[in-house]
Amino acid sequence: MLEDIERLIRCESPSDDLEAVSRSADLLAGIGEQRLGAAPERLPIDGRPHLRWRLGSTDPGAPRVLVLAHHDTVWPVGSLATHPFSVEAGLLRGPGCFDMLTGLVMALHALGSISLAADAGGAVTLLVTADEEVGSPSSRALVEEEAHGCRAALVLEASGDGGALKIGRKGVSLYRVQIEGRAAHAGLEPEKGLNATVELAHQVLAVADLGDAVAQTTVTPTVAVSGTTTNTVAAHAEFSVDARAFTLAEQERVDRAMRALTSVTGAAVSVHGGINRPPLERGAAEPLLARAQAVAARLDLPEPVGIVVGGASDGNFAAGIGVPTLDGLGAVGGGAHADHEHVVLDQIAPRTALLAALVLDLLSP
Repeated sequence: MLEDIERLIRCESPSDDLEAVSRSADLLAGIGEQRLGAAPERLPIDGRPHLRWRLGSTDPGAPRVLVLAHHDTVWPVGSLATHPFSVEAGLLRGPGCFDMLTGLVMALHALGSISLAADAGGAVTLLVTADEEVGSPSSRALVEEEAHGCRAALVLEASGDGGALKIGRKGVSLYRVQIEGRAAHAGLEPEKGLNATVELAHQVLAVADLGDAVAQTTVTPTVAVSGTTTNTVAAHAEFSVDARAFTLAEQERVDRAMRALTSVTGAAVSVHGGINRPPLERGAAEPLLARAQAVAARLDLPEPVGIVVGGASDGNFAAGIGVPTLDGLGAVGGGAHADHEHVVLDQIAPRTALLAALVLDLLSP
C-alpha cells in the first residue's frame, strides 16, 4: 500500500493541469488493474480523465454499493521539491497524501481483498473522479448516475480529527456578482460617472449579512476586482461569494436572497452561479455510522464517532439524490491543503479492513 501511495504522490496531479491528471489517471489505471484484476473504464469529460471500475455481479437487481474517491489534488506540479514524500516517525507526508491519495489506495486494496461473487454476490462501483477539488463540474452527473439505486455511497475522503467519520457536510453555493457602472475622469468630472466600486461596497456588505450564526450558515464575499486606473471612476466591478449551509432549506434561502440583490447607486447588478453541491444531511449518514460502528466492534477496532463539517465532497451529490452516504472513511491525519499535510501510518491498515468489512456488510441479505 505504501508503494502505491508513494507512486501516486510522486506523479503529482493538480486539478487544472490536464496533462498532469492524465498522467495520474494512466498510473492509477495500472495500479488498479493490479489490485482489482480488471482495467477501469476511462470516462473523459471536458479533458478530465475519470475512472470507473464495476466489480461483482452484473445482475441489475443485485445489491450495489458505490465507493467514491478522486485522484486530483490542490498541489501544483513541483510541490515535491518543497514537500517531499516521506515516511518518518509514524507519519506519511507528501502533497495530497491526506486529501486524498491514501484513501484512494485504501479503496483499491479493500476492494481487492474481497471476492464479491464468493462473499456477497453483490456489486460495487469504484468511481475515481479527476475534478473534485474544483467543484466536480464535469463529474457530478457521473456520481449521481452511479449512486442511483445503491444501498450506500462510501466516500474515501480523509477522516475528521482522530479518525472521525463525516456524517454531515455543508452544501456549497458559489456566486459571482457583477456590477456595471459608467466611467468618468475622477478628477475633472467624477459626477458624470457611476462608480461601480461604491456599488460593490454596498453589495459586499449586503451579502455578508446573509449568513445565519444560529443555523451555522456562512455567506462569505471572497475575491473582489474593481476599476481600471487610479484616476478613472470604476465602470466595472465584481466579487465572488462562497455560501455554505447544513440544510437545503438554508441553501435555498440564501439563493433567493442573492438573486434579490438590488442596486443602491443605480449601477447595474447581476448575479451568476448558484447551488453547487447540496448538503449531506445527518439523516443520510447516521444509519450507516451505526453499521460502521457494529462492523468495527466485530473487528475489535475502536468505535468510530461521527462529526459534521463545513467542507463538501462528491458524497454531497450522492446524498442529494437520497442515497445513504457515509464520508471520511479514508486516511487519519491532518493538514489537508496545508504545509503540514500528513497521514498517521498505523491507521491505514485497520481503516482499510473496516472499509472492506463494511462493504460486505452492506451487500449482505
